[in-house]
Amino acid sequence: MNDVIELLKSHRSIRKFSDRQIPRELLIELIQAGQGAATSSHVQAYTVIHVKNQANREQIAELAGGQGYIATCADFLVFCADMKRPTEASEQTGANVVRGMTEQLLVATVDTALMAQNVAVAAESEGLGICYIGGIRNNPQAISDLLRLPEHVYPVFGMCLGYPEHDPEVKPRLPVEAILKEDYYTEDGEQVKRFDATMQAYYQARSSSNKDTDWSHNLMPLFDTKLRPHMRDFLIKRGFEMK
Repeated sequence: MNDVIELLKSHRSIRKFSDRQIPRELLIELIQAGQGAATSSHVQAYTVIHVKNQANREQIAELAGGQGYIATCADFLVFCADMKRPTEASEQTGANVVRGMTEQLLVATVDTALMAQNVAVAAESEGLGICYIGGIRNNPQAISDLLRLPEHVYPVFGMCLGYPEHDPEVKPRLPVEAILKEDYYTEDGEQVKRFDATMQAYYQARSSSNKDTDWSHNLMPLFDTKLRPHMRDFLIKRGFEMK
C-alpha cells in the first residue's frame, strides 16, 4: 500500500480548525493541483470563488444551514460549475453556440467535482483538513447573488480548509462487494444489512456525536421528502435549461 492510497482511505470531514493560516502560496498550489484533474474535452468548466470577506462568509454560513465552521475555517472556497467561459470562448471563434443542454450541465458539474476532489486530496497531503459544504444548495440564488455569479454559472458546493483542531475517526464505507460488480448489476441486500450493523457500532462508539442509528436509517431525511426541490427551477434560471 503506497502513501497516496493510504491518504485517500484516511479522509475525514474536519469541522474544527485552529487559528493557523494557510500560506497564500500553498492555496495557489492546491488550486493548481485541482486544475490537474481530468476534464471533459479539456473544457475546464469550473470557477472557484475564494471567499475572504468575513461578513460574506458569515452570511453563507447561515444560508448553508447554520454551519458556523464556514466562518471560522482558515479559507473557504465555493466551487462553481461554469459554462459561461467555454461557451463564450467558442462563440468568439464564430461557432453557433447552443446553450442550456443537459449534457453541458453534467459536464460542468462533473468537471467541478473532479477538480474539487483533487484540491481536497492535495490539501490533506499537506496536513490540512477539509469539509465539503453541500448546504450551499439550500439557498443557491442568494449565494449566487452574494458572489455575483453570472448566467451559466452555478454554485455546486463549498469547501472549508484549515489546520485541524480535532481528530475524528474515519467513517466506514460500504464493503467493496456492494459496489464492485462483475459484468452485470447484482442485488446487494445482504451487504447493506451487514453494513448497517457496522455503522450502528461506529455511531455508538465514536468519540463525538454518538447516536443509535445505522446507514439505512441515516438516509431517511434524504429520501422521505423532496430534497431541495428548488434546484430545478434555479438551474433553469441560471441558463441550464436541460434540453
